[in-house]
Amino acid sequence: MRKYALLFVGFLMSCGTPEQEQRSTKLEYFDLKGYFSKEATSLNRSAALVNKTVVVNDSTEEKQVKITNWEKELSAFVDADINKAAWKGAFQSRTTEAGLQYTSTSEKVPVKRLQIFKRNGKISGILIVLENSNYLYRSTDTLRYYPDSLYQIQKSQQIKLMSPKRYKITGRF
Repeated sequence: MRKYALLFVGFLMSCGTPEQEQRSTKLEYFDLKGYFSKEATSLNRSAALVNKTVVVNDSTEEKQVKITNWEKELSAFVDADINKAAWKGAFQSRTTEAGLQYTSTSEKVPVKRLQIFKRNGKISGILIVLENSNYLYRSTDTLRYYPDSLYQIQKSQQIKLMSPKRYKITGRF
């Protein structure tokens, strides 16, 4: 019987109040993942056509497409979320008249800069710069998003003993 009483007490102690659970899920930085989840839902509902341009090195292709899965289309932005537990405290934040800026100089964190531009209290743009490098490889990604108008993913990579590769994807809606 005593064993069951101890299990019951342990169970009660492991249950937190909703207030405690809410505090533990509070994000330290801007909720990039949540923001793009809402944007994807809105864009999925609108079903607008997108003028999409893809440039690989010097070759360009342009099409008008209907994107049916905005979560997948914007996944590069969501992947740059800076609220990962391992990155806690790795960013310096600065608030300006133009919005918010987060920067990191940590070699372990690929996101080097996240800027949230605001106009009249609303987000008017997002800029994300990612860098990865080691002795064989170097890549830089620049992601831009402007609500209701444009998203852009620009990447350059250099692999030792190979030609540099650059690509840019731009979607206008």
